Amino acid sequence: MTILAYDLGASSGRALLGRLNNGKIEVEELHRFPNDPVQAGERLHWDILRLLHELKQALLKVKHRNIKLSSIAIDSWAVDFGLIGGNGELLGNPYHYRDRHTDGVMEEVVKELSASAIFGKTGIQFLPFNTIYQLAALKRADSPLLREAKHFLMIPDLLRYFLTGEMFNEFSNATTTQLYNPVTEAWDEELIRAIGISPDLFCTVVRPGAKVGRLRQFLCEELDIEPIDVYAAAEHDTGSAVAAVPALERSFAYLSCGTWSLMGTEVDEPVINETAKELNFTNEGGVCGTYRLLKNIMGLWILLECRRAWERAGISYSFPELVKLAGGAKPFAAFIDPDDPVFLHPGDMPARISEYCSATGQQAPEEAGAVVRCILESLAFKYRYVLELTEQLSGQSFSGLHMVGGGIQNTLLCQWTANAIGKPVWAGPVEGSAIGNMAVQWIASGELADIWEARKVIRESFPIESYEPEQDEEWEKAYLAFKAQVGIS
Repeated sequence: MTILAYDLGASSGRALLGRLNNGKIEVEELHRFPNDPVQAGERLHWDILRLLHELKQALLKVKHRNIKLSSIAIDSWAVDFGLIGGNGELLGNPYHYRDRHTDGVMEEVVKELSASAIFGKTGIQFLPFNTIYQLAALKRADSPLLREAKHFLMIPDLLRYFLTGEMFNEFSNATTTQLYNPVTEAWDEELIRAIGISPDLFCTVVRPGAKVGRLRQFLCEELDIEPIDVYAAAEHDTGSAVAAVPALERSFAYLSCGTWSLMGTEVDEPVINETAKELNFTNEGGVCGTYRLLKNIMGLWILLECRRAWERAGISYSFPELVKLAGGAKPFAAFIDPDDPVFLHPGDMPARISEYCSATGQQAPEEAGAVVRCILESLAFKYRYVLELTEQLSGQSFSGLHMVGGGIQNTLLCQWTANAIGKPVWAGPVEGSAIGNMAVQWIASGELADIWEARKVIRESFPIESYEPEQDEEWEKAYLAFKAQVGIS
């Protein structure tokens, strides 16, 4: 039985085939493509129709190879959405979460409604690009899109709609909007109305593993393929990545490492209390009735933007070259807080790092290797800080850290993370989101019993690299310097 997982990240997408063979998972990359946002005037958009085109290209490759698929599912980044008009058509390209139309809106909404009321209803951390603030920004701008909208679909919901003609909102992604109430297990209509939006926009929420349709007839005719069942995965890619964490113990900490870094643990019930609000943790929906108690960290976005800035200046570095340069640079020379708002939007990231260091009384890194080392060391130390907060909030003590996602190909970051946290790091699998997507499909079809059988099979199917902490005293001293430099306690 062959299944197809579409895994769409903030910079690239891929379609992977999955097969269960004698208790082992076999994964084959079928199609990979860039996911480049488009600046149109003052607005930054996702090229959603290009993404749909790439999904179709993968289906054509399946046809040309005479592969029979039993099911399909999609996962992607969170918070962004498309609006559907009364005629069933998409109203404009979705905004990118890094677009500036939400600047200042979170602060206004929180002042009007109060942080305690919003967090108490949703359990979701406060980030300026959350869906609630994107919708509030559209309302305050009197957007014609919002005036004409009849349905709200997040990115995987929207692509599923294009494929099946069916409209649903998937649970793991719905929880990231800061408009879903995990206690009532429904959209929070009071909160939605409070920002001036009609609750009628929102669709029925389905859980990961729900069958949500089949490929629509005219799409099958267009591509000359047979109808295929479509399932809802954990459609927030972090939800799928956590499903793929090859943990053997029920109590574990994870870091989904890519453009964003998301660190936390899996819990049975959302943790909604004053401490969680003050620490700005979030409770996002997971698979099999679980929640992901976690915190967002800016992640490798900063490195990606540095690389783009250097390319614009005519200097091209591969990622292995940058990692090698970082390894040879002076250690602990400068630190940044990766989550400082200055690093959120696209732009000249090396210049912003230089300005941050100068403003905090540090010698700014100049060479590329020094810049990259500053980023990676700062990330490793921020991981330790958030891991300690996760232990505090969850009341657990973790023996090590599971790292999954494309970022684990940066072995220097994995080793420095182990050094920073003073505990082992277990890295793998790389394609965590896609594999978790597949696991949900197999659980839904009865091929796997539950998430724990899935994790056992994943652990036996993919190599896990172990990193033991090194140079403990040096890293401990540097961690204290990092905390003092970026102003955290």
